Amino acid sequence: MPTEFTGGAVVFGMGVPPKPDFWVHQGSPQKPPIHIAFRADDRATVDAFYRAAMAAGGRDNGPPRPRPHYHENYYGAFVLDPDGHNIEACCHLPA
Repeated sequence: MPTEFTGGAVVFGMGVPPKPDFWVHQGSPQKPPIHIAFRADDRATVDAFYRAAMAAGGRDNGPPRPRPHYHENYYGAFVLDPDGHNIEACCHLPA
C-alpha cells in the first residue's frame, strides 16, 4: 500500500488474490506477544512452513506433529518470530 495513504507507515496485505486477508502494519512490537495461526491445505505445507521459518531465523516452539489434544486430525507447527510472537501453521485433515 502506498505510504501516502498510511501516514508514512509501511503496510502490506497478503492472501489469495485478488483480496488480501492478512495485513501487516509497521509499528512498535505488540506487548505481550500474540499468537497467529495460518490454515494450511495439507501437512506437507505445515512442514514446509516450519522448515522455512527455521531457515529464516525463527525459534522452535513446537515442531510439526499431530496435536490430538486440539482435535483428532489437528497437525501443527509453532515458531517464535524475532519479536517473540507465536506463529503457527496448521492443517485439519487426516494423514
